[in-house]
Amino acid sequence: MKLTDAQRQELEDDVVQLCQELIQIPSVNFGEGKGDEKAAAEYVAAKMKEVGIESKIYESAPNRCSVVARIEGRDKSKPGLVVNGHLDVVPANAADWSVDPFSGVIKDGCIWGRGAVDMKNMDAMILAVIRLWAKHGYQQDRTLVVIFFGDEEAGGKLGSQWMVKNHPEVFKGCSESISEVGGYSITLKSRKRIYAIETSQKGIEWMKLTARGLAGHGATTNKENSVTRLAEAVSRIGNHKWPQRITKTNRQFFKRVAEISGKPFEEDNLQPLLDEVGVLARLITPTLSNTANPTMLEAGYKANVIPQTASAIVDCRTLPGYEDELLETVKHLAGEHVTVESMISDIPLEVEFAGLLVEAMIAAIHSEDPEGIPVPYVVFGGTDNKALAALDIVGYGFAPLKLPPDLDFGALFHGIDERVPIDSLQFGARTLFHFLVNA
Repeated sequence: MKLTDAQRQELEDDVVQLCQELIQIPSVNFGEGKGDEKAAAEYVAAKMKEVGIESKIYESAPNRCSVVARIEGRDKSKPGLVVNGHLDVVPANAADWSVDPFSGVIKDGCIWGRGAVDMKNMDAMILAVIRLWAKHGYQQDRTLVVIFFGDEEAGGKLGSQWMVKNHPEVFKGCSESISEVGGYSITLKSRKRIYAIETSQKGIEWMKLTARGLAGHGATTNKENSVTRLAEAVSRIGNHKWPQRITKTNRQFFKRVAEISGKPFEEDNLQPLLDEVGVLARLITPTLSNTANPTMLEAGYKANVIPQTASAIVDCRTLPGYEDELLETVKHLAGEHVTVESMISDIPLEVEFAGLLVEAMIAAIHSEDPEGIPVPYVVFGGTDNKALAALDIVGYGFAPLKLPPDLDFGALFHGIDERVPIDSLQFGARTLFHFLVNA
């Protein structure tokens, strides 16, 4: 299927409206099981049904929903492709924003609102492409399992992990998957434009630290104060300087940037290449080592009472091959009076930047941006592709966007005034169309 001018306009108009309307549904995930994707799931199902695509909503807990549609391909000899997004978004404090975070308003050439980047933009692209196919009677070669997960922003326990554990039949016959946080452009200092395709992602280790001590009156001398012990442990962990580790994917990434820019590749001095990638350095730097960031503290119940216990949450991210290093280091830094327990643990991933699917991604980018240079990269967070890896489904991040050179895209993930340029979104829909036709 080749896009006519009329179909292209139809696709571009639809993706904008879909993105706006998805943002207007506040499918907020507060964590700890508190969230609600039901209205968003029903919207997505209705939009598919509108053009004759049947789907099913799976509810893992009250109002915690994922939506699945299986679109059969012509060639049954080919394994299926999972095309996945997530419907939930992180909370947004309206007082901090310059617009209503759930308005989906168009302003300054962008669609604004929570989820515009993470990841209702990609949800809209997926919907726009398959709706266009359905309207015009097109059937692709390869079977697609299109799924919009819930609970991604809390680790996927009630979303992708639940689906894989309880409904693995949904993914039967599938070998590969595409999802978020990849395929977007970065303009280098040399003015060359690269497209970062995610082929690797860090693992997740959310840990709870619990310090124990001697309870007592706040006016006494207490050398076994649990709050003091916790504070010291948190300080050691938060200030620890993790050693640089260059993974296979990052080595490929930096070597390619060096070739493009003409700068040397030196593992012990990557700063010139980090300078070359500009705002992308915000996303790349955390992938050069394991990380551990204290994020939550809880202790005490009265000003003059020393509590027996105090606790903290630490968000740790592990590079492929360095999981044991992280766990051993955190336990050592915590100290003898602090226990460390895992809250959420998920694997890191690393796959090859090669094969027919990657070639289709590269061709799709070149179809819309002949000067674009696709490169592999490591994402510092995680996606629902982690859960699919348990079914031996190889995952990539490919949510294509051609972004303005001066846009700090990394700052928009979970950020204030989250927004996506309309031109970028429409570019993404066209690129995703080309990719899925040829995947």
